[in-house]
Amino acid sequence: MRMNFSEQLKAAMQQLGLNQSQAAGLTGCSRGAISQYLSGKNTPPKDKRQMIAASLGLLPNYFEGEQEAAIVYKKTHGAIRQLLVADAAKLMGMNHNTVRKGLQQGVFPWGYAIRTSKRRWTYFINAKRFAEIEGISLPPCF
Repeated sequence: MRMNFSEQLKAAMQQLGLNQSQAAGLTGCSRGAISQYLSGKNTPPKDKRQMIAASLGLLPNYFEGEQEAAIVYKKTHGAIRQLLVADAAKLMGMNHNTVRKGLQQGVFPWGYAIRTSKRRWTYFINAKRFAEIEGISLPPCF
């Protein structure tokens, strides 16, 4: 049985461990748009679906396939290729603390920060989205 876009997006987000805010941050879609997609009230056009799939680390045609949704690849740290804060800072020619602050404040569309305690944060940077938005070619090891 073919899953519709809403069902596929829900399944992908669940397998990737993403909430709506995180999915919005990774894809560049608004949180409201993600909510509309998940509820089935709205379905993005094909080019937007391909962009969402790529931003989540899936094959661009992930939402177009005839098979049920499945994560295309998984690494021990998740299915989305990640970039370290220090590497992102170096590639941008910025101080790593500036990148950390930007992630904490939500100013970078390619990543986010999660407060894990009063003084500690965990950072996530989507390598593919970072490269696309910043116009930087990543080395093959990424």
